[in-house]
Amino acid sequence: MDFQAARRIMVDSQIRPNNVSDPEYVHAFMAVPREAFVPSGKKSIAYSEFEIPTGEDRAMWIPRDIAKMLKALAPRPSDVALVIGAGSGYSAALLAELTETVIAVEDSEEAVDRLTERMSALGYDQVAAVEAPLTEGLPDQAPFDVILICGMVEQVPAALTAQLADGGRLGAVVKMDDALGRARIYSRAGDTVGHRDSFECTPPEFTCFRKPAAFVF
Repeated sequence: MDFQAARRIMVDSQIRPNNVSDPEYVHAFMAVPREAFVPSGKKSIAYSEFEIPTGEDRAMWIPRDIAKMLKALAPRPSDVALVIGAGSGYSAALLAELTETVIAVEDSEEAVDRLTERMSALGYDQVAAVEAPLTEGLPDQAPFDVILICGMVEQVPAALTAQLADGGRLGAVVKMDDALGRARIYSRAGDTVGHRDSFECTPPEFTCFRKPAAFVF
């Protein structure tokens, strides 16, 4: 299979038509070999308009959705980015094409080892994989200019928005009452954190970000 040609078709049919045509994003999606981040049996559909499971609670987003999220986050070449629940690492690799440094967080040693091996094999030396609880991030290495939560959540912990630099942006898909997800961009200005909604999508849910069950008499 000609993966380079498939990558171009993905960009032309899924990325550009969704208002993500800026040269830096097109370059990132053309540069990152999506097939290297999917299970071996799924390589033939790596560039299809499908969500591809890569592990428990982990999946590569539909290309359109991750493209729209990255554009909404507006990463800059000098930024330091934190990726929460990085999974196979595709989103982290895209951000590595758009920022200076990426820290990819996973919650198991095995997942971190796989990420480290894959990033090294692909030459992404600016991506570091770290083991930590997803809901806590990396407060000792904060602040971050960009934080991306790679799944749908019921809530975004204050512990994560607190790790944003002044002017920093956090992207997450927040689960709504109708079970749909809404991409939401949080931004910090001084001591104030606000947010705006961007678009709807439904990536796999991160169960560790569920709200505590309310007590009922």
